Amino acid sequence: MRHVEHVMGTVVSIELADDLPEPRLRELVAGTCAWLHEVDARFSTYRPDSEVSRLRRREIRPADCSPDLRLVLDRCADLWRETDGYFDAYATGPLDPSGYVKGWSVEVASARLAAAGSTRHHINAGGDIRMRGAGPDGGPWRVGVRHPWQADKLAWVLAVRDGAVATSGTYERGAHVWNPRTAAPATGLRSVTVAGPDLAVADAYATAALAMGEPGLAWLAERVAEGYESAAVTDDGRAFTSPGLPEAA
Repeated sequence: MRHVEHVMGTVVSIELADDLPEPRLRELVAGTCAWLHEVDARFSTYRPDSEVSRLRRREIRPADCSPDLRLVLDRCADLWRETDGYFDAYATGPLDPSGYVKGWSVEVASARLAAAGSTRHHINAGGDIRMRGAGPDGGPWRVGVRHPWQADKLAWVLAVRDGAVATSGTYERGAHVWNPRTAAPATGLRSVTVAGPDLAVADAYATAALAMGEPGLAWLAERVAEGYESAAVTDDGRAFTSPGLPEAA
C-alpha cells in the first residue's frame, strides 16, 4: 500500500509491503499520518499556537513542555556537543529544532509501525528515509540520491533493508545551513548523504557535516565506527564515499 501525505511543510510518502489485510494497512497508514500531524502541531515554527512557538515567546518554560519537546531539546543539546557546535538548534537565533524533528518523527513513526505489526515499510519525508525489512520484491529497498546539479540524474543508488538515509544539500533550498564559526552560509560541500541505523542521527550528522564544509569529510569518516556511512559531493564536483556505503549492485 502506498500513501502520500502533505505535512510538516513537505511531502511524506508511506509504503507498506506487509502481507496484511487492506483494512489493517489503512489503519497503520492513518495512525502514521496522525502522528506526523501531531508532531507538526507541536513543533512547527510557522504555527503561532505550536508548543515550540510558545516556548520561543517564553510563554512556557522548558520544564513545563511536553515530554516529546523536552526529549527533542535534550537530543539537540547532545548533538550540539557531539558535533562541536556545528549542529545548532539556535543557529539562526531563536530556537528551531526542525533539523532534528523531521528525522526523529519519521524514526518514531517507523518504530510505531513495527510495534503495530508492520515489519516491511518505507517512509520518505522530503528525502529523509526510514526503511524496515524487505521491499515489495523481497530484496532491499532502493534509495536514489539525487545528483546535486542534474535533477533528473542520480549520484548514487543505495540498497537498505533496515536503516535510514538522510541527505542535506544546497541544491534545492540554497544556502540554508549556516556555519556557526563564520556566522555565514556553509560552503565547501554541495551535498551530504548519511546512512545508518537511526534517521534522526543520520539527518543531524548530514546537516552538521554540510555546515563544516570540506572538514566535514574527515568528521564523517570518524562516524563509520558508530555505524554511519556517508557520501558527499564538494562544491567543485569531487565525490567521496565511506567504504561501507550500501550501494546497490
